[in-house]
Amino acid sequence: MNMATMFMSKQLITQQPSINLPPGRLNTNPNFWKKKLQKEKVVIVIGATGTGKSRLSIDIATRFSSEVINSDKMQVYEGLDVVTNKVTKQEQQGVPHHLLGTINPFYDFSATDFSDMAGLSLDAIAARDRLPIIAGGSNSYIEALIDPNFQSRYECCFLWVDVSMPVLCSFVSKRVDKMVANGMVDEAEKFFDPARDYSRGIKRAIGVPEFDSYFRYKSLLDEETQDKLLQDAISKVKDHTCRLALRQLGKIQRLKNVKGWKIHQLDATEAFTKQGKESEEAWNKLVAAPSMAIIEKFLHQNVFTVKAPTTLASLIGIPRKRSAAIAAATP
Repeated sequence: MNMATMFMSKQLITQQPSINLPPGRLNTNPNFWKKKLQKEKVVIVIGATGTGKSRLSIDIATRFSSEVINSDKMQVYEGLDVVTNKVTKQEQQGVPHHLLGTINPFYDFSATDFSDMAGLSLDAIAARDRLPIIAGGSNSYIEALIDPNFQSRYECCFLWVDVSMPVLCSFVSKRVDKMVANGMVDEAEKFFDPARDYSRGIKRAIGVPEFDSYFRYKSLLDEETQDKLLQDAISKVKDHTCRLALRQLGKIQRLKNVKGWKIHQLDATEAFTKQGKESEEAWNKLVAAPSMAIIEKFLHQNVFTVKAPTTLASLIGIPRKRSAAIAAATP
C-alpha cells in the first residue's frame, strides 16, 4: 500500500457509515470510537546542537512504541555522516528513523519540503499505531510544520533539552576534536568546491566551507603552514557551531515566549559536567525520567470513555440519549 492510499484510507475511516449498513458490520471495538474523538499525538524534541536530542528521542522510543522523524536540516542529506554528526545505526538501537540521510546532497531541501515529507511519515507512523517523535535542531523546520492545519490534526508535546551555553560550548569544542579524529577532514574534502559556492544543499553544513582555504592551498604550502591552516579551520568550526547553538536557543525562546508554545524545559547541564556513571545518572534523573513522566501524562490526558454503539440508532445518534462524553466533545 502506498502513502497516498494509506492517507486516503485514514481519512475515509473517520466518515460515518451509511445508515443502510447492517448493524452486524459495525465496529464494536471501544478503542476505535475512543480514538476517533482525539487528535493524533506527536512528541517533538528540540534543543541547541549538541544537547542530546537524538539521545533523548531514542530513550523515549525504547520506552514507548515509537518512530523518529529527523528535523535537522543538514542530517536529512545523504553523506557527511561525521561532519553532520548523524546518529549511527548502533546508537539508533533498532528504532526506525525517517528523513535521516535520505535526500540528494546537492538538492536544496526547503522547510516546505520538510513539512510535506514529514507529513507523509507522520501519517504512516500513525497508521501503524506508533508514537511519532520529531527530533532535531532546525527550529525553522518545526515552525513551518506546525501550522493551523497541522494543529487541527495533531496534539504536540514539546520537550526542550537545554544546557547552559558555557558548558555546551566546551562540550562542542571537544566533540569537534573527536569528529576530526573520526575522519571529518577527509569527509569534508569530498565536497570542496573550487567555485566557492557553499550556499546550497549539504555544502552549507558547518564543517565544509570552513576548510576551503586548507583544501585550496595545502598542496602549495610547507607542512607547518598547512597545519596552521588546518587548526584555523577547526577553530572556525568550533566557533561557528557555538554561534549556531546561540541562534537556536534564541529561536526556542521566541517560540516559547512570543508564540506561546507550551514547551517543557529539561536542564541537562549537570549531565554534561559529570563523567561516566555519574553523567548517566544525572541524565536519567534530570532528562530521561522527567520526559517519560511528561509523555505518560500527555498520552493519557483527555481520554474519553465511550461505549461503542451496538445498534444503528445509537450510531447515528438520538439527541436525548447521547453519552455525556460525546455531548462534552460536541461543540
